[in-house]
Amino acid sequence: MTYCLAIAIEDGLVFCSDSRTNAGPDRVSTYSKMHRFSVAYDRSLVLLSAGNLATSQAVVAQIQRDLEEDASFNILKARYVADVADYIGEISVREQAKYQASSAPGAGPGFNANATFILGGQIKGHPQALYLVYPEGNHITASELYPYLQIGEAKYGKPILDRIVRPDTPYETAMRCALVSMDSTIRSNATVGPPLECLFYRNDSLKPHARYFTLEERHPYLAKLRQSWDDNIREAFTKLPPLNEVFADAE
Repeated sequence: MTYCLAIAIEDGLVFCSDSRTNAGPDRVSTYSKMHRFSVAYDRSLVLLSAGNLATSQAVVAQIQRDLEEDASFNILKARYVADVADYIGEISVREQAKYQASSAPGAGPGFNANATFILGGQIKGHPQALYLVYPEGNHITASELYPYLQIGEAKYGKPILDRIVRPDTPYETAMRCALVSMDSTIRSNATVGPPLECLFYRNDSLKPHARYFTLEERHPYLAKLRQSWDDNIREAFTKLPPLNEVFADAE
């Protein structure tokens, strides 16, 4: 399992992803789920992946291959971010079918080659855009009311996003919110874990992604964020209205 999210705000786009692919008792494996493609002053795109690792790796490999071979369509020839979302969806469906067909005889009924992606960024001459690409190949975009998208183990990190994120949220606040959302998921699900990758693309900059960082498990900032969030949640809880009034009404 994994967890990735992206937030669309007026300042730009925030992306955050974990890197855990396996969390068994004998081994913990990690793999980056954030993939970056950019040409300065022309286009800047970020792809997050969740689901079957073989499928997501095959999709990224095909994107790279189409770029190297200057295929009739590749992400450098797309006019709109939506066109890239369609292209990724087509590759994903094709790769899923390939793995399901080749593995069906011995894989058993539990085999699942599905992969889900978040694609965000901007192409020169057009506004920034953010899409969630489903395993079936179709895609949706984020809404104004809830300007974020999640893939993977989404439920634990959703409440903080619903309460804090709005289109006019400053990017630094949105990035901290993404990290709290990620850490809340890590706290409740051992299959999600560091290193965490976080990136901010500034709207209309069309530059390579300068505001990017990774946080390892023992990074001082991550430890400070966790402690501060825990302390403040506990303090807020102690300030909740007492139940005296409820008890009084029941008597």
